[in-house]
Amino acid sequence: MNYLTLNLIFVAVSLAALFLVPKNRWPAYLVGLLPMVIITAAFDNAIVASGIVAYDSSKLSGFMVGAVPIEDFAYTIAAVAIVPSVWSAMINRKKK
Repeated sequence: MNYLTLNLIFVAVSLAALFLVPKNRWPAYLVGLLPMVIITAAFDNAIVASGIVAYDSSKLSGFMVGAVPIEDFAYTIAAVAIVPSVWSAMINRKKK
């Protein structure tokens, strides 16, 4: 299994969590996603370029942002989708 396939599974599950959130909150996710992607690009490039993290090139799609494979951004997208969704669901559960 390559990294892209594995990441697509996690992103699909986390995006499904968005259905727990009212639709009027979705723009907030986009506002939160932009800085997170920028921070991920900056720090992951530093980590990969310094040699702390390496990837098996045979399992990469080949699309890179600097030294970072595009697959690395899936974790950020998944976190931005699932963490606030679960948080919101837990707050709504407490209110009932």
